[in-house]
Amino acid sequence: MINIEPIKAFNDNYIWLLTTNEGSIVIDPGEADKTIQFLKKNDLELEGILITHHHFDHTGGIQDIVEFKNVDVYGPVNNISSINQRLKDGDSISIIGIDFEIIEIPGHTLDHIAFFSKNNGSPILFCGDTLFSSGCGRVFEGTFEQMHQSILKLKSLPANTEIYAGHEYTESNLKFALEVEPLNQKLISRYNDVQNLINKGIPTLPSTLELELEVNPFLRCETNEVQNSVIKQFNTSNHEDEIFKALRQWKDNF
Repeated sequence: MINIEPIKAFNDNYIWLLTTNEGSIVIDPGEADKTIQFLKKNDLELEGILITHHHFDHTGGIQDIVEFKNVDVYGPVNNISSINQRLKDGDSISIIGIDFEIIEIPGHTLDHIAFFSKNNGSPILFCGDTLFSSGCGRVFEGTFEQMHQSILKLKSLPANTEIYAGHEYTESNLKFALEVEPLNQKLISRYNDVQNLINKGIPTLPSTLELELEVNPFLRCETNEVQNSVIKQFNTSNHEDEIFKALRQWKDNF
């Protein structure tokens, strides 16, 4: 059995901590102090660190954590020397009894990867800053086409996949999604649910792919509702790549 907990970092980052009876791992530890304090307070044995991409708010705590406990650091091929287990698309790893498949998802950064586990029929996905609840990451290093293809890869995963993203962006993403699809009743319901969670100080993550397919405009570029809204806003074709690009640019300026 896996226990998954968020450690809040910076303003809106989540460091995900997974624990089984074989130990614990952390994903994208941007801050060391909070991670180490959590491990000590809960008497947890760290067995590894997983990294999705090189941005500092996801990697800044690595060095201090490995000085606290010398463990392997699994991540993409990049220039971060503390990653000693470098992974590419199609690779697999097994740690604390969990088997992960590696999915390359460039766009936000060129080195971005996701960690996916089938987890005995209850799949889990750690996708960093590529897919958010009701949104997706900004395109910084890659192209819009790359980002769209990465999103489509994640869209093809099992519908019951639990999605653990790197930031608490759900409320702001939903405000944009409602601008795109103001009549989407599932979206309105999700916004109300998220407001209740935020008011209670409860994380809005994880989401599920099944839910995201109904409320995330970046997963709905093939729908008439999203296409009509984007075409009304911009002079673009209904080709899904063009819809995605216009949608992401719309969000960038929202």
